[in-house]
Amino acid sequence: MTDFWTTVLTFAQDTTLSVGQHLLQTLGQAKVEEKDDGSLVTTADRWADETLRTAIQQTFPDHGVLSEEVAHVFPDSDWCWIIDPIDGTTNFARGIPLWAISLGLLYRGTPVFGYVYIPPLQQAFHGYWPGQSSLNSPTGAYLNGQPIHTSPAAPGKNQFFSLCARSTGVLAHPFPCKIRMLGVASYNLLTVAAGYTLGAVEATPKIWDIAAVWAIVQAAGGHWTALNNAPLFPLTVGKNYAQHSYPTLASSQTKWVDTFQPLVQSVVKSQE
Repeated sequence: MTDFWTTVLTFAQDTTLSVGQHLLQTLGQAKVEEKDDGSLVTTADRWADETLRTAIQQTFPDHGVLSEEVAHVFPDSDWCWIIDPIDGTTNFARGIPLWAISLGLLYRGTPVFGYVYIPPLQQAFHGYWPGQSSLNSPTGAYLNGQPIHTSPAAPGKNQFFSLCARSTGVLAHPFPCKIRMLGVASYNLLTVAAGYTLGAVEATPKIWDIAAVWAIVQAAGGHWTALNNAPLFPLTVGKNYAQHSYPTLASSQTKWVDTFQPLVQSVVKSQE
């Protein structure tokens, strides 16, 4: 099994690096279209999606794939990759150098490995979260190969909390931390794993936004809260996940959930 995890990590590193180098050359230049849901997609998204799916099928022919741009139905296979070819497409399309490539590997419907590469920053996050799977896997979360952990700090005026564009309404009330907003769902949540922030909220992330970081955040010691109280995993074979959102709170420590959750719970109601 050790050889398997080495292959998985090497594949994720090499593939996202190659795709990322190509995307950097088209930053702010790719043709942009608007999807039916109002979000943006570029020719670069579609190219990266196809490239990643092809690479997975060649290296892991018995693994399924679910992706943002094409394959939305969860397949009937023990192993499945969930990919977001460009997380932060609006940033990418406008030339803002903060966006990510996200790969999550699921075993029987639940993420056990996540890899997120941010090409403009040359930052690569990965983590292993075997959970209840009984898999013999490595453990821990890493940034550029170095272990990372969530912050032990308490909420305060010199600590950060990260919002998404659809959660700014929470600022109608006093908040115990300074606020940041990055425009990239995966990186938003990874700031908790890296110890940069004490918490982060995403109001409407899709499964490809969170599959990889779900593993990394928890492997780093963070706590994941589904704000709609619906179980995230395991995913259901044959189900189409194109329209499903997963309002999420990531907290650096379990003890801060009771502090942050009442302040951000309104993001669920605002999306209903």
